[in-house]
Amino acid sequence: MIARQVFFEGRVQGVGFRYSVRQIATGFDVTGFVRNLPDGRVELAASGTSEEVTAFLQAIRDSDLGSFIRNETIHEIPPPTHQRGFEIIA
Repeated sequence: MIARQVFFEGRVQGVGFRYSVRQIATGFDVTGFVRNLPDGRVELAASGTSEEVTAFLQAIRDSDLGSFIRNETIHEIPPPTHQRGFEIIA
């Protein structure tokens, strides 16, 4: 199991970004969350197998959301011990 924290920059708030990411997550065996940050970025945390997390992040880039993303920063983080599902955090 791996976990990644991703910060998306660009026009990523006010365009349905979080809801679309949650919808994309349903097609992958990943857990985590997505949330807006006060500075205009969106934070995503995803954990799962390396293949699933990598494919999930690529699916976000390949979706309509890709046109809103100007930059992304990815960090390795420790996998959570008890997390279920993928949710939007307000």
